Amino acid sequence: MERLLTVEQAAPYLGARSERMARRLIAQRRIRFVRVGRNVRIPESAITEYVKANTVEPVTRGRAA
Repeated sequence: MERLLTVEQAAPYLGARSERMARRLIAQRRIRFVRVGRNVRIPESAITEYVKANTVEPVTRGRAA
């Protein structure tokens, strides 16, 4: 079974110092999450997907001739 992280645990993986960013992503439905009763959990795979989807690859330039 996949590990479910609390919002507080997920924040550092998202590059945030506090829960605020993670909570905003949840409110805007920009990251998958699971409700467990009144609590919200974020699957580890959702964090990986979010980071992958928002990763910008560097531009490679050809050699100047």
